[in-house]
Amino acid sequence: MTVLVTGANGFVGSALCAALARVHVRVRVAVRHPVAALPGVEVAAIDSIGPQTLWADALQGCDTVVHLAARAHVMREDAIDPLAAYRSVNTDGTLHLARQAASEGVRRFIFLSSIKVNGEATTLGRAFRASDTPHPLDPYGTSKWEAELGLQRIAQDTGMEVVTIRPPLVYGPGVKANFAALLRAVSNKLPLPLGAIHNLRSLVGLDNLVDLILTCTTHPAAAQQTFLVSDGEDLSTTELVRCMARAMDQPSRLLPVPAWLLQAGASLVGQGAAAQRLCGHLQVDIQHTRDVLGWTPPVTLNEGLRRTVAAIQP
Repeated sequence: MTVLVTGANGFVGSALCAALARVHVRVRVAVRHPVAALPGVEVAAIDSIGPQTLWADALQGCDTVVHLAARAHVMREDAIDPLAAYRSVNTDGTLHLARQAASEGVRRFIFLSSIKVNGEATTLGRAFRASDTPHPLDPYGTSKWEAELGLQRIAQDTGMEVVTIRPPLVYGPGVKANFAALLRAVSNKLPLPLGAIHNLRSLVGLDNLVDLILTCTTHPAAAQQTFLVSDGEDLSTTELVRCMARAMDQPSRLLPVPAWLLQAGASLVGQGAAAQRLCGHLQVDIQHTRDVLGWTPPVTLNEGLRRTVAAIQP
């Protein structure tokens, strides 16, 4: 089996390629910039990912495509039309690749979507499910949902097997953005106003997400399915900080600021969305994933955090 991985230079992609190589799967990576050589990994150079990309050479002889590349995590948006910018890569680029994959005889196309397709938040005790009516609220989530719809049509028209995975926040060695900032704050022993947050959020460790993707490359029941993924353990932001501190073998320094006050203060300085992510609920129900695939997250949340912390500590 030959697997083409897009986004191989990324956080998830680099870990996935290493995992595929370890199980002696032939890997081909589609990248704009060279990657460190791994045994059994071929490199296919591409200029960009969009509606005009030529994929024939990269797809030749491939049995499976794992499409991770996307426009995401734009912290300072400068596009005049953000939705159009996201659609160009995440929707049109994905569907263009999928059509060429089907024409080249690719058997299975695995698409890394996002829990943002379901929405931005849940109510306590009502986790997102794969069967829920999608309700994306931002351009990124919308572009991913539109790609999912297009992939369903391509699967129906061509018979290519499509598998969709919607992860929540992914953490692990090498994590960046807000999760990395929180890790640094805990590591630097900064007092944090997060000691009274009684929400519940689902996360997924990098090793668990990679394990699910590996499962989906071969499991016969994965075809034409949408899977939600998490560590299977929900926790509050307060508990998350405490778990980080324990992984660093140091006490947490938490100030018991009420969530409403934290959100009000953050809104005054234009950080209302960030505060919502810290204080709001976002639970993911992975029972469908467990039932269809017989899959269980192999790494506990505490072990995942320990591995994440070990990667940043000297």
